[in-house]
Amino acid sequence: MAIPERCIENYKYTFQKELLRGKVAFVTGGASGICFTIAEVLMRHGCDTVIVSRRMDKLKQSADLLMKATGRKCVPIQMDVRKPEQIIKAVDEALAQMGRIDILINGAAGNFLAPAASLSFNAFKTVMEIDAHGTFNVSKVVYDKFFKDHGGMIVNITATLQMRGTALQTHAGSAKAAIEAMTRHLAVEWGPDKVRVMCVAPGPIGDTEGMNRLGGKHLTQDFINVIPCQRLGTRQDIGDTVIYVVSDAAQLLTGTTVIADGGSHLTRSNNFQERMTLLKNSRL
Repeated sequence: MAIPERCIENYKYTFQKELLRGKVAFVTGGASGICFTIAEVLMRHGCDTVIVSRRMDKLKQSADLLMKATGRKCVPIQMDVRKPEQIIKAVDEALAQMGRIDILINGAAGNFLAPAASLSFNAFKTVMEIDAHGTFNVSKVVYDKFFKDHGGMIVNITATLQMRGTALQTHAGSAKAAIEAMTRHLAVEWGPDKVRVMCVAPGPIGDTEGMNRLGGKHLTQDFINVIPCQRLGTRQDIGDTVIYVVSDAAQLLTGTTVIADGGSHLTRSNNFQERMTLLKNSRL
C-alpha cells in the first residue's frame, strides 16, 4: 500500500522564507514521494508550483494539501513524461496559467527491486524511458518554450545507487547514471542561455514508498547499515538541498551533483551477499 502524502510538521527554516517569492517551479512526479516534499519546501519559500504526473485524482489531492499547508498556488496537470505531445500541452498550460517557469524539477521515476538476471528487457526499458528519456523530454520542451529566451534552473533528481553499484538496482542505477551524464552535457550547451543544470542525489530516505518496498517500518539498523548509509535521510533533507541548489548561494554551480542523504554511504560496505540476505528477510 502506498504511503499517504502529508506535509512536514513544524517545518524549520534554514533559508529565508521569501527566498523564492515570485518564482514558479514545474515539478514532475510532484504528486507523491520526495517530489511532493520538494514542491512543498519550494512553496514554503514563496514559490508557486505546477505539479505533474499521470494520475489526476492524486494530483488534485496533493495540490490541495500543498496549498493548504503553504498558502501558495499549486496547479495540478496530468502528463506522462514519456509522451512529448502531452509534455508540450502541459507546459503550454502551465505557462498560460502562471506566465513563467523559473525552476524545473525532473523527479518522475520508476523503480522496483529486481536481480539483473531476472530483469526483463521491457522492465529495463520502462525505467530508462521514465527516468532518462523523461528527463530529456521535459527539459527540452521547457527549454524550447521558455528557458531558451529567459534562462532558468533545471534540477534533476537522481540517486546514489550508481556511484558504486547497488544490488537489485541495475535498471535504476543505469537510468540515474544516464541522467547525470545528460546533466553535464546540457549544462555545457545551455549555459550560454543562462540555464543552470544540476543533479540532487538522494540516498535512502525514510517515510517514502521506495523505502516502504524495502521493508517499511520493519527495517532494522542492520539493514540500514548494509544499504549503506549512516542514517536514513528525511524528506526535508532533500527539499532543503534543492532550495540550496536553486538559490543564489549556488549560482556558480552547474553540471554537477549534490548528494543529499543520511551520511557518507559511499564509504560503507557494499557486500552483495549481505544485501541479499537482508533483502530476503525483508517484507518485499
